Amino acid sequence: RRLDKELKDNRQRTRDVVDAYGTTLTDVFGISHVLAAKILGHIGPIGRFATADAFASYTGTAPIEVSSGDAVRHRLSRAGNRKLNNALHLVAHVQRIHPGPGRDYYRRKIDEGKSPKEAMRCLKRQLAKIVYRRLRDDADRAQLAAAV
Repeated sequence: RRLDKELKDNRQRTRDVVDAYGTTLTDVFGISHVLAAKILGHIGPIGRFATADAFASYTGTAPIEVSSGDAVRHRLSRAGNRKLNNALHLVAHVQRIHPGPGRDYYRRKIDEGKSPKEAMRCLKRQLAKIVYRRLRDDADRAQLAAAV
């Protein structure tokens, strides 16, 4: 009971901190307050990344081409921040198993002939773009509010 109470208190503190930060990450389906805190904690200021591609490289979701002959294939990079990659993987998994745009995107990639692992990699890459855009918009909104 004590551990359950501590977990509940910890979740509430995390929720309060993420809400105070003013991010819209939790509006993305699959990103809980705990995952948002993990993402924010590992990224720091989003201005460190000039582009969404640089952000994807940092998270380890940028694909690496491993083509041979006529077969054009990509694999997931083992570089980058593995904890951020894990957070994006959890979000991708939640989106893949629940109806919505994430599942539709995953299914579309499967229908295009990609393997389940390749389709998941594509979904994670798209989620990295979405997270980058959200964080960039949040930073711009905070900068605008500070200027006023």
